[in-house]
Amino acid sequence: MVAGWMPATGTGKDSLPGRPVNIILMIGDGMGVSHLSVPYYYLDREPVFNRFRSIGLAGTSSATHPVTQSSAAATALSTGVKTYNTAVGVGPDSLARKNIVEIASARGYQTGVISTSSITDATPAGFYAHVTDRYMQREIALDLLESEIDFFAGGGLKYFIDTTGRDLFREYGVTVNFAKLQKIEPQDPARRYGFLLAMDRMPAMLEGRGGFLADASGVATDFLSRSDSGFFLMVEGSQIDWAGHGNNADYMISEMIDFENTVKRVLEYAERDGNTLVIVTADHETGGFTLAAAGDYQTGTDYGTIVPAFSTTNHSASLVPVLAFGPGADLFAGIYENTELFSKMMSLIDSGF
Repeated sequence: MVAGWMPATGTGKDSLPGRPVNIILMIGDGMGVSHLSVPYYYLDREPVFNRFRSIGLAGTSSATHPVTQSSAAATALSTGVKTYNTAVGVGPDSLARKNIVEIASARGYQTGVISTSSITDATPAGFYAHVTDRYMQREIALDLLESEIDFFAGGGLKYFIDTTGRDLFREYGVTVNFAKLQKIEPQDPARRYGFLLAMDRMPAMLEGRGGFLADASGVATDFLSRSDSGFFLMVEGSQIDWAGHGNNADYMISEMIDFENTVKRVLEYAERDGNTLVIVTADHETGGFTLAAAGDYQTGTDYGTIVPAFSTTNHSASLVPVLAFGPGADLFAGIYENTELFSKMMSLIDSGF
């Protein structure tokens, strides 16, 4: 039995011993170890991260640079291939690499992506698109429609609007809700469904986004578990990264608390289900963020007061955390490159996912 996981009772889906039926990969964009520490000082309850027992660290450098962009990092996580910084779903030779969504879909499993950015942004795109540059968002939108993705939720409607009047969603057989999150009925295994709730990015938490990320994760797990097969779901807390770029501590703390709340919701689902592996990680660290003591060491330090501090407005090359819970979680302990996350997930897919 994997530490921290208890088998569920009454589920109709049975995994092989130590193997998950479902995999939920949660990416805090820009989330380093100090970001992960935020809930320990800014929440009035025990952080959900305490419930993880398999802990690791991952290197994030791309094939061409010690400091990665999100597009190359997402490609490494989704395909197991390190590539140049602006690549999405293609290798250093610009040729498409098969991603975990395509592999899982070919085995009959349900798949989904959720983001608090545009759904065509670099991280979610890495799980379904194949383009040579992350800023080709119109082409990425078409790749989403042509992909095997069964569920998506986020912003980015403007990238799907066709100037010739074509209804691309109807053309590709995707039902999209532009108004609000809601439970999807009927639960038709052959149906594809999306939520596009903003023209570009979703609002920040400080702008009133509310519980979108946790609620979308709940809608997704309900929808994707509708068939007798398993599912793969990627959930991204996008704006932790943007707060780091802006060195905005209030923004970052609010986004990090939201991400932690979403992990809590997902972990509660995994505990009930008993056959779901939850992996929490990041594509890279942003901002050189730390929780520092107030004051100055030379002139006087206040060790009783925390001051959130940043050392850069850029990404960094720091290792990022990896937390895993559920059947197969023990594979994710240790220190390794981000491409190994793909290999570890694939070992579970190939052996009974």
